[in-house]
Amino acid sequence: MARQRQVISDPTLLAAALEGLILQKDRIEEQIRNLRGILGKRSPGRPAKAAAAAAVDSDSAEKPRKRRKMSAAARKRIAEAQKKRWSEYRKQQKAEG
Repeated sequence: MARQRQVISDPTLLAAALEGLILQKDRIEEQIRNLRGILGKRSPGRPAKAAAAAAVDSDSAEKPRKRRKMSAAARKRIAEAQKKRWSEYRKQQKAEG
């Protein structure tokens, strides 16, 4: 025989259930924020927009960040160092496998 659902109409019981669900939701959201912080996507705490808004003065217009120029010689040194690292890595992989 099928069981019939009872509708709960006690307002205090419903209010207590609602409070419990809200507490669970808040706890889960906090855990999500912590995990995102651990993964490096966003630090736990204030949302990214609020943190950025607090850092910028409301009277001043937001200025674009200046990019640093890198000389051709510096780019060449970095490229050579990276090639050297990859070469060492590949040698290690061949030796192990």
